[in-house]
Amino acid sequence: MEKITLYDTTLRDGMQAEGVSFSLEDKLAIAKCLDELGLDYIEGGYAASNQKEIEFFSAAAKLELKHSKIAAFGSTRRADSDVRDDVSLKSMLASEAPTATVVGKTWDLHVTGVLGCSLEENLRICAESVAYLKENGLETIFDAEHFYDAYKENPEYAMKVLAAAAEAGADVLALCDTNGGSLTEQIYEITKVVCERFSPLAVGIHAHNDNDCGTANSLAAVRAGARHVQGTINGLGERCGNANLCTVIPNLAFKMGFEVLSPEKIKTLTEVSRFVFEIGNLTPVTNMPYVGESAFAHKAGLHVDALRKSKRTYEHIAPELIGNERRFLISELSGKSNVLAELEKAKIAEDKKLARKILARVQKLENEGYQFEAADASFDLLVKKIMGTFKPSFDLVKYHVNVEKRRTGELVTEATVKLKVGDEVEHVVGEGDGPVNALDAALRKSLESFYPSIKDVHLIDYKVRVVNAKAGTAAKVRVIIESRDKSSMWGTVGVSENIIEASWLALVDSVEYKLQKDRM
Repeated sequence: MEKITLYDTTLRDGMQAEGVSFSLEDKLAIAKCLDELGLDYIEGGYAASNQKEIEFFSAAAKLELKHSKIAAFGSTRRADSDVRDDVSLKSMLASEAPTATVVGKTWDLHVTGVLGCSLEENLRICAESVAYLKENGLETIFDAEHFYDAYKENPEYAMKVLAAAAEAGADVLALCDTNGGSLTEQIYEITKVVCERFSPLAVGIHAHNDNDCGTANSLAAVRAGARHVQGTINGLGERCGNANLCTVIPNLAFKMGFEVLSPEKIKTLTEVSRFVFEIGNLTPVTNMPYVGESAFAHKAGLHVDALRKSKRTYEHIAPELIGNERRFLISELSGKSNVLAELEKAKIAEDKKLARKILARVQKLENEGYQFEAADASFDLLVKKIMGTFKPSFDLVKYHVNVEKRRTGELVTEATVKLKVGDEVEHVVGEGDGPVNALDAALRKSLESFYPSIKDVHLIDYKVRVVNAKAGTAAKVRVIIESRDKSSMWGTVGVSENIIEASWLALVDSVEYKLQKDRM
C-alpha cells in the first residue's frame, strides 16, 4: 500500500468560509483533534495576517502533538522587497512551525495583472522565497496557485514556475485548482504531466469545490501520481468550500487501497466531523457522504427488507468503518420491514404481528401530524407502550403557564407543574425565557429529588413546524426537541393545536426516555 500524505487546512482555508470564525481556543482544540486523527500536516493559518494567528503558533508549539506537523502559511516575497525583509516570509520563520507552505503565482494573468511584475521577475520571486525558507531549515511546500487554469492557458510558463520552486529546494509541489472549476479528466491529465516531469519530487493537490468536483478531482490527481492531498474537515472553505477530507480519506483507503490512516483512526472520522461542526457552531450537513447522519439512513420498505437479508444490497460500505451507524427511518411510507429492523436493533425478538400493530399506529399518528424520523426516542417509547412494557416514571396532575408583560417592558414567564411520583405529589414553580423554557425548568425541578440523573439532560435543539397551515392560527404544530446527556443524543416529538401542549408532550418524552434508558 502506497502512503498518501494528508494535509489539513481547516484552520486557514476553512475559516474563510462564510459564517465560520474560530477563536484561539477553538483552533487549538481542533488542532489537537486533528492530531489525534493522525493527519500529517495541520495548517495553522496565515502567519502574517493578525495577532490571533501569531498567538496560535506560539500556543501550538507547546501542544506536544503526537503525529501532525504544524504548517505556517504565507506568500512569496513582494515584488518590491528583499526576502530578508519580507513580512510574510519573516512571519513564517517567527511562527516556529517546522513546515512552511508558501503560495506563489503560476498564472501569467495574475503575474502581470495582480502582482504587476514581469514573468521573469515572478520566477525569481518564487525561487528566492523557497530558497530562503529552506536555508532557514523549514520543510517547504510550494502551493502553486491557480496552477490548473495557468496550465490550460500557458502551460510552458506554468511549468517554469514549478521548475523554479523545485530547483530552489521545494519539498512538495502542491497544484492548486484555486477557482475550483476544473473537471476531473483535466486534473488527471495535467497532474500526470507534472508528476512525470518532476519525479521523484512529491506532487500534491489542493482542490476547491466550485463545480462540486473537489473530492473527485483530488482522487483523480492521486490516480495521476500525486501523493500529497490537501483539504478541510467537512469541506469548509471559501465560496463552495474545499475538497472534503471526510470523503477523501475513506475513498482513498477503502476504494483505492492507499495507506492514509490506521483503521482505528478512520473509525473516529464521524466523531471528528461532528466535533468541528460543533466547535464552529455550524449545523451538520446530514446527507454528507460517509459521516453524515443520513449517510446510512434507510426509509424505503423494500430497501430495509433487502438490508435485513444482506447489508451490501443498499450500502456501499459498513458504517462502522468510519464510526457512523445504520438508521432505519420510521414513517407512514415505511413498510413492516422498517419496524422489524428497529425491533431487531432494540434486541426485541421478531414479531410480525407486533410490527403490523406498530406500523398501523405510526401511520395513524403521522396522519395526525406526528413525524418519527427525527424522534427516535418517542418511537422507542411508543413501541414500549404498544408492547405493554412501559411504566411511567411520573403522572401529570396539572400544569399552568403564565406570561406577564410589565409596564417597564420586562417579560416574566412562570410555569407551575404538579406531578405525582409514586405516592408523593410535587408542586413546583419554574421561571424561564418563554413558556417552554419555564415548563422545562419546572419539570426538572419537580423530578430532580427522585431522579438525580435528570441534571445530566440538556436540550440542544427545539424546532416548531406548522402541520396544516391552511387552518391559520388554529393549525396544529409539531414540536421536535433534541436532547443529550453525557453519553448520547435523542429526539422527541409532540403535536397539538396548542404549541405549549405540543412542547410539553415532547419534553415529557425526552425525560421519560432518559429515565427508561437509565434503568436498562
